[in-house]
Order: sequence, then structure tokens, then C-alpha cells
Amino acid sequence: MDTEIMDSSKTCQSFKKGQTIFEEGAYPHGLYCINSGKIKVTQTGADGREHIVHLCKDGDVMGYRAVLSGDKYSCSAVALENSSVCFIPTKVFIAMVEKDPKLAFKIIHLFSNELKIAERNITDIAQKSVKERLAQGLLLLKESYGFENDNATINVAMTREDIANIVGTARETVIRLLFELERGGILGLDGKKIKILDQPKLLRLANIID
Repeated sequence: MDTEIMDSSKTCQSFKKGQTIFEEGAYPHGLYCINSGKIKVTQTGADGREHIVHLCKDGDVMGYRAVLSGDKYSCSAVALENSSVCFIPTKVFIAMVEKDPKLAFKIIHLFSNELKIAERNITDIAQKSVKERLAQGLLLLKESYGFENDNATINVAMTREDIANIVGTARETVIRLLFELERGGILGLDGKKIKILDQPKLLRLANIID
């Protein structure tokens, strides 16, 4: 990969919490690499509701599918916290992929992983209960962003609406189930912060089969 060309062509920008980085339905002019921060990638369902399809962090790349297909963005990207993101123009990225077989293979790997996740999500929505999906969603947050220094608090502040949009249910249902898991000693709740107090129980509840 010709990093010098990439470094000279990219532009970096700061986004505040809640700011949109790119919008579903817009034509892409390039892709985005996250320097720092946390970003949700969302898609609008047939019901008009927002669904969170990916959680991104430092080092992740966004928007490459639309760039490679020449199609519109199928999703929107919104900052969950203040974030720094670099933009690489389409022409530069395409030239890099054509020139570097290793980069092309990495992109294929990203596509394959996204397809695997999408297939699993379809199965989960069809077969799992809302409580199982909530447990799985909380474990996904932990896997994506890790714990704070106490080794229990998930290192991201998510609204109940955002959690509902990960799980695919109503906000009121998420609130009720979170309190239920708190009463059961599995979680600790402190505003938007969530502690996982009993991870083995949460794993069993999620009923994850890999």
C-alpha cells in the first residue's frame, strides 16, 4: 500500500457527539477511517425506525461497500461520542486496491465478515426472544468497546433508544428488561452506563452458538 499517497490525499475532521458523518441514500465520494471515537452505523427499516447494524471504533473503515459498488450509501454513520475521522477520496482508494493485492484481500475479508454478521442477525431476529437479543446486544457492546477501569462498566454511553435499535424492539421493552436483569444481579445500571456484574449468566441468557 502506498501510504505516502494515502497520507497526502486524506483529510481529517472532528465530529461532535450526535453529528452525522455520512447519510443513507447519498452518493459516496470516498471512505472513512476512524482515528478515535465511537460511531454507530444505522439503517432505516421499512417501519421508518432506525436500526443499528454496526458499532465502529478506532481503526475501523466505513463506507467502502458503497465506494466499491458505485452505489449510494445503504447506511448512515453517526458519532456516539466526540470522534476524529479521516476521509480518503474514491479515486485514491480504488487505485490503492488495484495496486495492492493484500489490501484487496483485506477488503474481501471485511465483506465476508459483514455477510456473516448479517446472516446471523437475520437468524437471531427470527428465532431468539427479545431478552436473548438484549443480552447478545450488551455482549456486542462489551466486545466492541471493552470495559472501563473497573472491568465491569461497558466503555460507551448508550441511550435506551440506541440499545433498542440494536436489539430491534421498543425502548419501553428495553427499559423493562434492563431493570429485570438488574434485579437479577446480572447488570448494574447508572444512567447511560451499564455494568456487567455476572458475565457467565449474561452469556447463557444470550444463547450464543458460534
